[in-house]
Amino acid sequence: MGAKGNASLDLLPSFLTGIPGLEAQHGWLSIPFFTMYIIDIVGNSLIMAAVQVDPALHEPMYLFLSMMAITEVGVSVSTLPTVIGILWFDVRQPDFDGYLAQMFFIHTFSCMESGVLLAMSYDHFVAICNPPWYTAILTLPRIISMGFGITLKSVTLMAPLPILLKKVPYCHANVLSLSYNLHSDLIQLPCADIKLNSILGLAIVLATFGLDSLLIVVSYVLILYTVLGIASGEGRRKALNTCVSRICAVLVYYVPMIGVSVMPRAAKHASAMVHTLMSSIYLFVPPVLNPIIYSVKTRPIRQGIATLFSCKREFSESPKGTGTFSQSRNPDGISAMGKTRH
Repeated sequence: MGAKGNASLDLLPSFLTGIPGLEAQHGWLSIPFFTMYIIDIVGNSLIMAAVQVDPALHEPMYLFLSMMAITEVGVSVSTLPTVIGILWFDVRQPDFDGYLAQMFFIHTFSCMESGVLLAMSYDHFVAICNPPWYTAILTLPRIISMGFGITLKSVTLMAPLPILLKKVPYCHANVLSLSYNLHSDLIQLPCADIKLNSILGLAIVLATFGLDSLLIVVSYVLILYTVLGIASGEGRRKALNTCVSRICAVLVYYVPMIGVSVMPRAAKHASAMVHTLMSSIYLFVPPVLNPIIYSVKTRPIRQGIATLFSCKREFSESPKGTGTFSQSRNPDGISAMGKTRH
């Protein structure tokens, strides 16, 4: 294969695709994409800021929501350079290290998002099914450890992917099917055996997204079973209302992911535009919708965001001072017996 067989993508040009068939309209198409980026980054940043400055939001539920906002901003910032570069400046050929870095960060933040969704379902499970132990189980140090563990797991699992792709030979130019770099696309480029890359990628999917989604489903089945057994109609209504926003966030994340995974197999002859559209929905829709879902369904978040603009921040009365982690109540406000916790 010679020296050419060991050449990397920066010497063998590979091009990212914009919107197939609509290249002439990229300028106009950049408007909705840029709008989604603004909504995502601004919306999630407002949630993070509200949780940080409002002591009433220093509860496990809102701390996990803040983690979710961080991962969604991370995913969007990871895709932004190449997507906007193509739509605005027709820059289709990043360097090889740029390919690998973008792939690593997109998959790492996506894996973190799945882990945070699992942590949020666990928080909800404890709040509904075992409220007396809620504050004892979900302490601030434990929540910090969970966030650190999710981050460490995601980075550790995704780190081998760019390392393995860096070592394989590339022999000819290629056209990637999207406006950003995913592992499923990049493993199609080498002219060598990529069985190890494929097996590792599948193992990571099963160990993260597959296991996380299974545990999330189990937790919400147990939650709904407990909620339906609540004697008080008001308690049942409050618990179900809390479930709605959580379940919506899970569906908004996993449904597009399943669609992207199934599309290459179920619709092999679909146009390139359909594949691009599904992949864009997977990466762009959840970060845009989740801030809206939580802002609409969660009154404390709305109030916390309002204080950022009104500059009238209400601080909780705590002997430890402002900004402390409050463990005085179950943030879901529901006990297993259907009584409101004050």
